[in-house]
Order: sequence, then C-alpha cells, then structure tokens
Amino acid sequence: MSSETATAACFCGACRYEFPISGVIATFVCSCDDCHKVSASAFAHNFILKTSDMNWLSGEDKLTRWSQKATIDSGNYMENVFCSICGTILSRQSSGFDGLSFPRVGPVEDIKLQSTVLAPQVEQYTPKRLAWFHGVEGVPKSDGMYPFGS
Repeated sequence: MSSETATAACFCGACRYEFPISGVIATFVCSCDDCHKVSASAFAHNFILKTSDMNWLSGEDKLTRWSQKATIDSGNYMENVFCSICGTILSRQSSGFDGLSFPRVGPVEDIKLQSTVLAPQVEQYTPKRLAWFHGVEGVPKSDGMYPFGS
C-alpha cells in the first residue's frame, strides 16, 4: 500500500481491493435496523466511495451480491456485496446513490486509517442505537438517513 491508497480484505483474505484515500467522500456510523442485522452488531461503521474507485486486487469473482428493499426506509434497493467464502460484507450499494458504494471500515487493513481518515464524521438513525451506546462525540446526528451532499 502506498501513502495514497489503502487496502481492504475480507476475513479469509480471498477478496481484496484498494482505494484512493483521497477518494473517501464521507464516513458514518449507522444504527438502522438493517445495519444491526447485517453487521451482527450494535451499528455499522461505513464510508462512502465512488464504486469506480474500488480497484479489486483479488477475489472479485468470489463476491456474492444480494439485494432487497422491503426494510429500506427510502424504498431503494440496498445490495450487500460479500465474500462467498467467509461471508464478510465488504460494501453495500443503494439504487438511490448511483455510482457510490458504502464500504465497511472494518475490512480496511490499516488500523490507523480506521481511527483517523475513516473515523465517523456523522451518526445516523440515532433513535435506533442501543441504549448502552451513547453515540459518537462531536459529530452531527440524524434521526434517519443523514442528508449527505444536501
């Protein structure tokens, strides 16, 4: 990895991509019902990137995609992109945000980046957060989807 790009990989290492650090559009923590389920955790920590900025180094043929819209507030389809071997979700894509992906921060291999460039800038769906999580300090909050770019 150069100082200008970062890499991310699934748990088993079969699927790996790189992206330009300068291409990160925004970062956020989401506590919506879907993110609870899909992440199997209290919230999801994501960033926004142009899909074209995700340069697959290996395993693109190992990716599985699954989409649905029944539980999405906007009514858009939300597609999960995950490793067919280990099941790690690498990103999500919304039919309402053409050309953008919402990669997970966890698979990014540089832990320092996770705490700096990829630290949450926004917290969304705050009424859905678990009672013991008091939120991300010092960032804008939204009851629903944050209006990125509005």
